[in-house]
Amino acid sequence: MSTPVFDVPVIDVAPYVRGGDARSDVDCARVARELDAACREPGFMQIVGHGIDGHVLDGLAAALDEFFALPLGDKCEYRREPAANRGYSPPKSESLSMSLGIANANEMKDYYEAFTVGTEASWFPGLGLPENGYAHNNWPVGVPGFRAGVERYFAAAQRLARIMMRAFTDALGLEPGYFDSMTDHSIEVLKMNNFALPEGDIEISGELTGMGAHSDFGILTVLWADQVPGLQVLGRDGIWHDVAPADGALLINLGDAMARWTNDSWMSTVHRVDPPIRDGRIQRRRSAAFFFDGNHDAVVEPLPGARADGAPGYEPITIADHIAMKVAGLRAGVAPRGDLREAARVSAARGSA
Repeated sequence: MSTPVFDVPVIDVAPYVRGGDARSDVDCARVARELDAACREPGFMQIVGHGIDGHVLDGLAAALDEFFALPLGDKCEYRREPAANRGYSPPKSESLSMSLGIANANEMKDYYEAFTVGTEASWFPGLGLPENGYAHNNWPVGVPGFRAGVERYFAAAQRLARIMMRAFTDALGLEPGYFDSMTDHSIEVLKMNNFALPEGDIEISGELTGMGAHSDFGILTVLWADQVPGLQVLGRDGIWHDVAPADGALLINLGDAMARWTNDSWMSTVHRVDPPIRDGRIQRRRSAAFFFDGNHDAVVEPLPGARADGAPGYEPITIADHIAMKVAGLRAGVAPRGDLREAARVSAARGSA
């Protein structure tokens, strides 16, 4: 029996980058339809025409290389307490599958290392935002190009995430600006990952986990990744499928908040990273995930009319409470509570295509 084809759509979002909308621009209307189809099946997409210049992407890659090349002891100087979600995370300090309450089969944490930056409370004066969601950044000193390269990409990803929200609003048939009051002081995080096994000939147990199966916690994710294999997406067919970005493309996936708003008409994208091996040799792999999560106090519950087929809705929860619940699994191994439909999908998965 042949394996179903898993097609990751490539969508040109340039009409929205130019400032159009589906009500006045036929090209935007077409893009909105393509986005809706991609969000329903397979729930993952590549975008081109995103407006982020190549030199900005190159600067991000150079920043990652510059920081992760430091000795481990130097990098560990930039560790922060887990609740802050800023700074350096060494290899095997996180277990992403536990954000779904699923322990790794070999009880070993994920082998990637990461550096995380994000929005700070000081960026939104007068709102009294909580420090645990809007912590100050822990920029490394003595790494000359790191901060500038990361900040340029962060600003570009912020703009793109808001463009995608306008497009998603059209794709869902909602009034323009529907999500504005839920995203005007959004928690936004850039997590830069380095899959930190040495390159070369190596024997790897099939149980070694690069990044465990998980869904992202917020609304949407803008993912830059190099073209080294390893990323896999769980399709609606229950099979893990390999995904690699096309030249110049960024990957977009949906997070838990969007799944809950749409009552799973648009499902949260479950994904993982296996050890990147080609021809018996492990390869270094890099990625940078920009998480557009929404306001800490935004309440996530099904939109009016979501899933009119009678499917049960999700219980309301704030963005902050949902993120805290998932991070407790990721960092402390505390299994999340509540309705985690993504965990059931992982448990029912049937292996790789």
